[in-house]
Parts: sequence; C-alpha cells; structure tokens
Amino acid sequence: MPAVTIRNLSEATHRALKVRAAHHGRSAEAEMREILDAAVRPETRLHLGSALAERSRRLGLTNEDLAVLDQARDALPAKPLSFE
Repeated sequence: MPAVTIRNLSEATHRALKVRAAHHGRSAEAEMREILDAAVRPETRLHLGSALAERSRRLGLTNEDLAVLDQARDALPAKPLSFE
C-alpha cells in the first residue's frame, strides 16, 4: 500500500488534526486517511453501475430484455484492425 509523507505541517494544524482525530476516536493517521478519502472520493461522485441500472429501470428494461440481447450478441471475438 502506498505511503505519503507530509512535510512542513504547521504545529497548529498538527494539533488541530490530533484534536479532530480524538473527537472521532481515531489515530491522527486514520484521521488523515479519512480526510483524504473524503476529499478525493466524495460520496456524491457518480457510480457508473448504479447510474446504468437506474437508466435501465427508467427505460423499462427487464432481465428478459437483457437475456435477449445476450443471445443476439455475436459470439465471435472481434478482429483487430489492420493498417497495412
């Protein structure tokens, strides 16, 4: 797992981080992980699978519709393009 080192963190920020971590019952390191996760992976991000499932429901697609599409799909592998 990757490791990150944060240099030149002010004493006031470090102290505030420790207080925040104690308030949440975590170590300072666990608190930093939580802060970074929340910053780069917000809960409001688009979840592609959920978005596609919702779109299918709105269109009225059923499992039977998807089974028909699977049967109609060409089973042969695609041939790579040749530029020669």
